[in-house]
Amino acid sequence: MNNLTPAALTLAPHQYADMNWWQRFLHRPFFIKLLHWEYWSMNTVYAFIYPVFAWLCIRSGFKFFFTAANPEIKNGGFLLESKKEIYDTLPVAYTPKTLLFSVGTPPSQVINAIKEKNLSFPLMAKPDIGMRGLAAKKLENETDVIKYIPCFSINFLIQEFIPLENELGIFYYRYPGEAKGHISGIVAKEFLAVYGDGRSTLLQLLQKDKRFVLQIPSLQKEYGDEMNEVLKTGEKKLLVPYGNHARGAKFLDYSHLIDEELTNTIDVICQQVPDFYYGRIDLRYNTWEELKQGKNISIIELNGAGSEPTHIYDPKHSLFFAWKEIIRHWILLYRISMINHRSGHPYMSMADGFAMFKENNVYVEALQEVHERLLEV
Repeated sequence: MNNLTPAALTLAPHQYADMNWWQRFLHRPFFIKLLHWEYWSMNTVYAFIYPVFAWLCIRSGFKFFFTAANPEIKNGGFLLESKKEIYDTLPVAYTPKTLLFSVGTPPSQVINAIKEKNLSFPLMAKPDIGMRGLAAKKLENETDVIKYIPCFSINFLIQEFIPLENELGIFYYRYPGEAKGHISGIVAKEFLAVYGDGRSTLLQLLQKDKRFVLQIPSLQKEYGDEMNEVLKTGEKKLLVPYGNHARGAKFLDYSHLIDEELTNTIDVICQQVPDFYYGRIDLRYNTWEELKQGKNISIIELNGAGSEPTHIYDPKHSLFFAWKEIIRHWILLYRISMINHRSGHPYMSMADGFAMFKENNVYVEALQEVHERLLEV
Protein backbone atom coordinates (compact mmCIF):
# COMPACT_ATOMS: atom_id res chain seq x y z
CA MET A 1 0.00 0.00 0.00
CA ASN A 2 3.02 2.31 -0.21
CA ASN A 3 1.99 3.87 -3.51
CA LEU A 4 -1.77 3.74 -3.41
CA THR A 5 -2.62 6.84 -5.46
CA PRO A 6 -5.30 7.63 -8.06
CA ALA A 7 -2.61 8.94 -10.40
CA ALA A 8 -1.11 5.48 -10.61
CA LEU A 9 -4.30 4.25 -12.28
CA THR A 10 -4.16 6.69 -15.21
CA LEU A 11 -3.62 5.23 -18.68
CA ALA A 12 -1.26 6.97 -21.08
CA PRO A 13 -2.57 7.74 -24.60
CA HIS A 14 -0.15 5.32 -26.27
CA GLN A 15 -1.98 2.52 -24.44
CA TYR A 16 -5.12 3.18 -26.45
CA ALA A 17 -5.44 1.44 -29.80
CA ASP A 18 -6.58 3.47 -32.79
CA MET A 19 -10.35 3.61 -32.81
CA ASN A 20 -12.49 2.16 -35.61
CA TRP A 21 -15.57 3.92 -36.97
CA TRP A 22 -17.88 2.29 -34.39
CA GLN A 23 -15.68 3.38 -31.48
CA ARG A 24 -15.55 6.89 -32.87
CA PHE A 25 -19.34 6.83 -33.16
CA LEU A 26 -19.68 5.85 -29.51
CA HIS A 27 -17.31 8.67 -28.57
CA ARG A 28 -19.99 11.21 -29.44
CA PRO A 29 -21.06 13.10 -26.28
CA PHE A 30 -24.71 12.02 -26.64
CA PHE A 31 -23.87 8.30 -26.56
CA ILE A 32 -21.23 8.71 -23.86
CA LYS A 33 -23.85 10.24 -21.59
CA LEU A 34 -26.58 7.83 -22.62
CA LEU A 35 -24.56 4.66 -21.99
CA HIS A 36 -22.88 5.75 -18.75
CA TRP A 37 -25.29 6.63 -15.98
CA GLU A 38 -22.61 8.54 -14.01
CA TYR A 39 -23.06 11.40 -16.52
CA TRP A 40 -26.82 11.61 -16.19
CA SER A 41 -28.34 14.64 -14.52
CA MET A 42 -28.98 14.44 -10.79
CA ASN A 43 -32.75 14.53 -11.31
CA THR A 44 -32.54 11.63 -13.75
CA VAL A 45 -30.44 9.48 -11.40
CA TYR A 46 -32.61 10.25 -8.37
CA ALA A 47 -36.02 10.18 -10.07
CA PHE A 48 -36.89 6.60 -9.12
CA ILE A 49 -35.81 6.95 -5.48
CA TYR A 50 -37.16 10.41 -4.63
CA PRO A 51 -40.29 8.72 -3.16
CA VAL A 52 -38.03 7.21 -0.46
CA PHE A 53 -36.85 10.67 0.55
CA ALA A 54 -40.41 11.97 0.43
CA TRP A 55 -41.52 9.15 2.73
CA LEU A 56 -38.82 10.06 5.25
CA CYS A 57 -40.07 13.67 5.19
CA ILE A 58 -43.62 12.44 5.81
CA ARG A 59 -42.44 10.27 8.71
CA SER A 60 -40.80 13.33 10.28
CA GLY A 61 -44.14 15.13 10.34
CA PHE A 62 -44.10 16.63 6.84
CA LYS A 63 -40.86 18.47 7.63
CA PHE A 64 -37.45 18.71 6.00
CA PHE A 65 -35.78 16.62 8.68
CA PHE A 66 -32.22 16.86 7.35
CA THR A 67 -31.57 20.35 8.73
CA ALA A 68 -31.27 18.83 12.22
CA ALA A 69 -28.43 16.52 11.19
CA ASN A 70 -25.67 19.09 11.77
CA PRO A 71 -27.20 21.77 14.01
CA GLU A 72 -24.26 24.21 13.84
CA ILE A 73 -24.20 24.35 10.02
CA LYS A 74 -26.71 26.46 8.10
CA ASN A 75 -29.54 24.25 6.78
CA GLY A 76 -27.65 21.28 8.22
CA GLY A 77 -25.25 21.62 5.30
CA PHE A 78 -27.91 20.64 2.75
CA LEU A 79 -27.87 23.81 0.64
CA LEU A 80 -26.53 27.38 0.72
CA GLU A 81 -24.03 26.85 3.53
CA SER A 82 -20.95 29.09 3.66
CA LYS A 83 -17.62 27.35 3.12
CA LYS A 84 -15.84 30.01 5.17
CA GLU A 85 -18.13 29.51 8.16
CA ILE A 86 -17.41 25.79 8.00
CA TYR A 87 -13.65 26.31 7.62
CA ASP A 88 -13.74 28.39 10.80
CA THR A 89 -15.04 25.37 12.74
CA LEU A 90 -12.39 22.95 11.48
CA PRO A 91 -9.11 22.14 13.26
CA VAL A 92 -6.58 24.76 12.12
CA ALA A 93 -3.88 22.15 11.66
CA TYR A 94 -5.86 20.49 8.86
CA THR A 95 -7.23 23.48 6.93
CA PRO A 96 -5.70 25.80 4.32
CA LYS A 97 -5.50 29.51 5.06
CA THR A 98 -8.65 31.07 3.64
CA LEU A 99 -9.79 34.66 3.08
CA LEU A 100 -13.41 35.67 2.48
CA PHE A 101 -14.29 38.58 0.17
CA SER A 102 -17.63 40.20 -0.55
CA VAL A 103 -18.89 40.56 -4.11
CA GLY A 104 -17.44 43.65 -5.74
CA THR A 105 -14.15 43.65 -3.83
CA PRO A 106 -11.57 45.22 -6.19
CA PRO A 107 -8.56 43.10 -7.21
CA SER A 108 -6.16 45.60 -5.61
CA GLN A 109 -7.80 45.03 -2.23
CA VAL A 110 -7.57 41.27 -2.71
CA ILE A 111 -3.86 41.54 -3.54
CA ASN A 112 -3.24 43.67 -0.44
CA ALA A 113 -5.03 41.14 1.76
CA ILE A 114 -2.98 38.31 0.24
CA LYS A 115 0.22 40.15 1.09
CA GLU A 116 -0.94 41.04 4.61
CA LYS A 117 -1.72 37.40 5.37
CA ASN A 118 1.59 36.23 3.84
CA LEU A 119 -0.10 33.94 1.35
CA SER A 120 2.00 32.74 -1.58
CA PHE A 121 0.99 31.90 -5.13
CA PRO A 122 -0.40 29.73 -6.53
CA LEU A 123 -3.74 30.26 -4.80
CA MET A 124 -7.30 29.07 -5.32
CA ALA A 125 -10.27 31.34 -5.93
CA LYS A 126 -13.66 29.73 -5.33
CA PRO A 127 -17.23 30.72 -4.40
CA ASP A 128 -18.05 30.90 -0.70
CA ILE A 129 -21.17 28.90 -1.53
CA GLY A 130 -20.20 26.42 -4.18
CA MET A 131 -21.09 23.13 -5.79
CA ARG A 132 -19.62 20.64 -8.26
CA GLY A 133 -16.40 22.63 -8.59
CA LEU A 134 -18.09 25.44 -10.48
CA ALA A 135 -16.23 28.76 -10.59
CA ALA A 136 -13.10 27.35 -8.94
CA LYS A 137 -9.97 28.87 -10.45
CA LYS A 138 -6.27 28.45 -9.79
CA LEU A 139 -4.45 31.78 -9.57
CA GLU A 140 -0.78 31.66 -10.52
CA ASN A 141 0.14 35.30 -9.82
CA GLU A 142 -1.16 38.84 -9.22
CA THR A 143 -1.97 39.18 -12.91
CA ASP A 144 -4.46 36.31 -12.55
CA VAL A 145 -6.05 38.09 -9.58
CA ILE A 146 -6.54 41.22 -11.69
CA LYS A 147 -7.84 39.10 -14.57
CA TYR A 148 -10.25 36.76 -12.82
CA ILE A 149 -11.52 38.41 -9.62
CA PRO A 150 -13.82 40.86 -11.50
CA CYS A 151 -15.69 37.79 -12.79
CA PHE A 152 -17.04 37.01 -9.31
CA SER A 153 -20.53 38.47 -8.90
CA ILE A 154 -20.92 36.40 -5.72
CA ASN A 155 -18.97 36.24 -2.45
CA PHE A 156 -15.70 34.38 -2.96
CA LEU A 157 -12.72 32.89 -1.17
CA ILE A 158 -9.00 33.09 -1.75
CA GLN A 159 -7.31 30.00 -0.38
CA GLU A 160 -3.92 28.38 -0.18
CA PHE A 161 -3.36 25.91 -3.00
CA ILE A 162 -2.55 22.57 -1.42
CA PRO A 163 0.31 20.89 -3.34
CA LEU A 164 -0.42 17.44 -1.91
CA GLU A 165 -0.86 15.19 -4.93
CA ASN A 166 -3.80 12.98 -3.99
CA GLU A 167 -7.41 13.68 -3.11
CA LEU A 168 -10.11 11.67 -1.34
CA GLY A 169 -13.68 12.11 -0.23
CA ILE A 170 -14.43 10.32 3.04
CA PHE A 171 -18.05 9.91 4.13
CA TYR A 172 -18.38 10.10 7.90
CA TYR A 173 -21.30 9.73 10.29
CA ARG A 174 -21.80 9.46 14.02
CA TYR A 175 -25.01 8.98 15.95
CA PRO A 176 -25.49 11.74 18.56
CA GLY A 177 -24.40 10.43 21.94
CA GLU A 178 -22.25 7.75 20.36
CA ALA A 179 -18.62 7.75 21.47
CA LYS A 180 -17.15 6.92 18.08
CA GLY A 181 -18.10 7.66 14.49
CA HIS A 182 -17.93 5.59 11.32
CA ILE A 183 -16.74 5.81 7.72
CA SER A 184 -19.36 4.62 5.26
CA GLY A 185 -17.51 5.21 1.98
CA ILE A 186 -14.30 6.51 0.42
CA VAL A 187 -13.85 7.95 -3.05
CA ALA A 188 -10.46 8.58 -4.64
CA LYS A 189 -10.23 11.26 -7.32
CA GLU A 190 -8.12 10.98 -10.44
CA PHE A 191 -7.62 14.46 -11.90
CA LEU A 192 -8.10 15.24 -15.58
CA ALA A 193 -4.64 14.91 -17.13
CA VAL A 194 -3.25 13.75 -20.46
CA TYR A 195 0.07 12.16 -21.47
CA GLY A 196 1.86 13.11 -24.67
CA ASP A 197 2.74 10.73 -27.48
CA GLY A 198 4.99 13.13 -29.40
CA ARG A 199 2.56 13.63 -32.28
CA SER A 200 -0.97 14.37 -30.99
CA THR A 201 -2.24 17.78 -29.94
CA LEU A 202 -3.92 18.29 -26.56
CA LEU A 203 -7.27 18.29 -28.34
CA GLN A 204 -6.51 14.99 -30.07
CA LEU A 205 -5.35 13.44 -26.80
CA LEU A 206 -8.58 14.49 -25.13
CA GLN A 207 -10.61 13.00 -27.95
CA LYS A 208 -9.17 9.55 -27.19
CA ASP A 209 -10.87 9.28 -23.79
CA LYS A 210 -14.65 9.30 -23.40
CA ARG A 211 -14.43 10.99 -20.01
CA PHE A 212 -12.35 13.80 -21.46
CA VAL A 213 -14.51 14.25 -24.56
CA LEU A 214 -17.28 15.69 -22.39
CA GLN A 215 -14.89 18.34 -21.02
CA ILE A 216 -13.56 19.55 -24.38
CA PRO A 217 -15.96 22.52 -24.80
CA SER A 218 -15.05 24.03 -21.41
CA LEU A 219 -11.34 23.22 -21.84
CA GLN A 220 -11.30 24.92 -25.25
CA LYS A 221 -12.65 28.07 -23.63
CA GLU A 222 -10.08 27.89 -20.85
CA TYR A 223 -6.97 26.91 -22.82
CA GLY A 224 -7.66 28.40 -26.26
CA ASP A 225 -4.69 28.00 -28.60
CA GLU A 226 -2.91 25.75 -26.10
CA MET A 227 -5.20 22.98 -27.31
CA ASN A 228 -2.96 22.75 -30.40
CA GLU A 229 0.12 22.08 -28.26
CA VAL A 230 1.91 18.77 -28.86
CA LEU A 231 3.34 17.12 -25.73
CA LYS A 232 6.53 15.10 -25.77
CA THR A 233 6.20 11.34 -25.42
CA GLY A 234 5.31 10.54 -21.81
CA GLU A 235 4.95 14.21 -20.84
CA LYS A 236 2.03 14.79 -18.48
CA LYS A 237 -0.20 17.87 -18.52
CA LEU A 238 -2.67 18.39 -15.70
CA LEU A 239 -5.63 20.26 -17.16
CA VAL A 240 -8.02 20.40 -14.20
CA PRO A 241 -6.22 20.40 -10.82
CA TYR A 242 -9.31 19.71 -8.69
CA GLY A 243 -11.19 16.54 -7.95
CA ASN A 244 -14.68 17.34 -9.21
CA HIS A 245 -16.64 14.76 -11.17
CA ALA A 246 -18.45 17.46 -13.15
CA ARG A 247 -15.09 18.80 -14.30
CA GLY A 248 -13.68 15.52 -15.57
CA ALA A 249 -12.20 13.82 -12.52
CA LYS A 250 -12.57 10.06 -12.39
CA PHE A 251 -14.03 8.74 -9.14
CA LEU A 252 -12.77 5.43 -7.76
CA ASP A 253 -14.33 3.49 -4.90
CA TYR A 254 -11.75 2.95 -2.14
CA SER A 255 -14.30 1.87 0.47
CA HIS A 256 -12.64 -1.52 0.79
CA LEU A 257 -9.71 0.26 2.46
CA ILE A 258 -11.73 1.39 5.47
CA ASP A 259 -10.06 0.11 8.62
CA GLU A 260 -9.89 0.93 12.31
CA GLU A 261 -6.77 3.11 12.09
CA LEU A 262 -8.21 5.37 9.37
CA THR A 263 -11.59 5.50 11.11
CA ASN A 264 -9.96 6.57 14.37
CA THR A 265 -7.99 9.34 12.63
CA ILE A 266 -11.02 10.75 10.80
CA ASP A 267 -13.18 10.42 13.91
CA VAL A 268 -10.72 12.47 15.99
CA ILE A 269 -10.81 15.24 13.37
CA CYS A 270 -14.59 15.23 12.95
CA GLN A 271 -15.34 15.25 16.65
CA GLN A 272 -13.49 18.57 16.88
CA VAL A 273 -16.15 20.13 14.62
CA PRO A 274 -19.08 21.31 16.79
CA ASP A 275 -22.22 19.19 16.34
CA PHE A 276 -21.04 17.57 13.12
CA TYR A 277 -22.63 14.15 12.68
CA TYR A 278 -23.12 13.50 8.98
CA GLY A 279 -21.28 14.46 5.81
CA ARG A 280 -18.31 14.07 3.56
CA ILE A 281 -14.79 15.39 4.09
CA ASP A 282 -12.83 16.13 0.92
CA LEU A 283 -9.12 16.20 1.65
CA ARG A 284 -5.73 16.06 0.05
CA TYR A 285 -2.99 13.77 1.29
CA ASN A 286 0.54 12.67 0.55
CA THR A 287 0.67 8.89 1.12
CA TRP A 288 -1.88 6.42 2.38
CA GLU A 289 0.22 5.58 5.42
CA GLU A 290 0.52 9.25 6.41
CA LEU A 291 -3.21 9.75 5.88
CA LYS A 292 -4.02 6.94 8.31
CA GLN A 293 -1.70 8.56 10.85
CA GLY A 294 -3.23 12.02 10.34
CA LYS A 295 -0.03 13.43 8.85
CA ASN A 296 0.37 15.65 5.77
CA ILE A 297 -3.34 16.03 5.07
CA SER A 298 -5.42 19.11 4.34
CA ILE A 299 -9.21 19.39 4.39
CA ILE A 300 -10.41 21.01 1.17
CA GLU A 301 -14.10 20.96 2.10
CA LEU A 302 -16.50 19.62 4.66
CA ASN A 303 -19.97 18.93 3.28
CA GLY A 304 -23.03 18.31 5.42
CA ALA A 305 -26.52 16.89 4.95
CA GLY A 306 -26.45 17.46 1.19
CA SER A 307 -23.41 15.23 0.73
CA GLU A 308 -23.52 12.43 -1.78
CA PRO A 309 -21.74 9.12 -1.18
CA THR A 310 -19.65 9.89 -4.24
CA HIS A 311 -17.96 6.49 -4.33
CA ILE A 312 -21.09 5.47 -6.25
CA TYR A 313 -19.66 7.21 -9.33
CA ASP A 314 -16.87 4.68 -9.79
CA PRO A 315 -17.46 3.47 -13.39
CA LYS A 316 -17.53 -0.14 -12.18
CA HIS A 317 -20.74 0.46 -10.20
CA SER A 318 -24.23 -0.01 -11.56
CA LEU A 319 -27.11 2.37 -11.13
CA PHE A 320 -28.71 -0.16 -8.78
CA PHE A 321 -25.64 -0.04 -6.55
CA ALA A 322 -25.88 3.76 -6.54
CA TRP A 323 -29.55 3.70 -5.55
CA LYS A 324 -28.84 1.27 -2.72
CA GLU A 325 -26.01 3.44 -1.35
CA ILE A 326 -27.97 6.68 -1.63
CA ILE A 327 -30.95 5.20 0.21
CA ARG A 328 -28.64 3.72 2.86
CA HIS A 329 -27.20 7.15 3.53
CA TRP A 330 -30.61 8.83 3.53
CA ILE A 331 -31.68 6.43 6.28
CA LEU A 332 -28.54 7.27 8.28
CA LEU A 333 -29.33 10.96 7.78
CA TYR A 334 -32.90 10.45 8.95
CA ARG A 335 -31.89 8.53 12.08
CA ILE A 336 -29.27 11.11 13.08
CA SER A 337 -31.68 13.98 12.47
CA MET A 338 -34.37 12.26 14.49
CA ILE A 339 -32.05 11.85 17.51
CA ASN A 340 -31.01 15.51 17.31
CA HIS A 341 -34.65 16.55 16.97
CA ARG A 342 -35.50 14.74 20.18
CA SER A 343 -32.75 16.78 21.85
CA GLY A 344 -34.44 20.02 20.82
CA HIS A 345 -33.03 20.79 17.38
CA PRO A 346 -35.86 21.80 15.02
CA TYR A 347 -36.71 20.46 11.61
CA MET A 348 -37.27 22.90 8.75
CA SER A 349 -40.88 23.52 7.76
CA MET A 350 -42.03 22.66 4.25
CA ALA A 351 -42.61 26.35 3.49
CA ASP A 352 -39.10 27.31 4.58
CA GLY A 353 -37.70 24.32 2.74
CA PHE A 354 -39.31 25.23 -0.56
CA ALA A 355 -38.08 28.81 -0.10
CA MET A 356 -34.56 27.40 0.44
CA PHE A 357 -34.76 25.40 -2.80
CA LYS A 358 -36.04 28.45 -4.68
CA GLU A 359 -33.20 30.60 -3.33
CA ASN A 360 -30.72 27.88 -4.26
CA ASN A 361 -32.02 27.74 -7.84
CA VAL A 362 -31.46 31.48 -8.23
CA TYR A 363 -27.98 31.17 -6.75
CA VAL A 364 -27.03 28.26 -9.03
CA GLU A 365 -27.85 30.39 -12.07
CA ALA A 366 -25.56 33.15 -10.78
CA LEU A 367 -22.84 30.60 -10.00
CA GLN A 368 -23.06 29.13 -13.50
CA GLU A 369 -22.71 32.60 -15.00
CA VAL A 370 -19.55 33.21 -12.96
CA HIS A 371 -18.17 29.86 -14.10
CA GLU A 372 -18.77 30.70 -17.76
CA ARG A 373 -17.15 34.13 -17.38
CA LEU A 374 -14.05 32.58 -15.82
CA LEU A 375 -13.73 30.18 -18.76
CA GLU A 376 -14.07 32.94 -21.33
CA VAL A 377 -11.65 35.48 -19.82
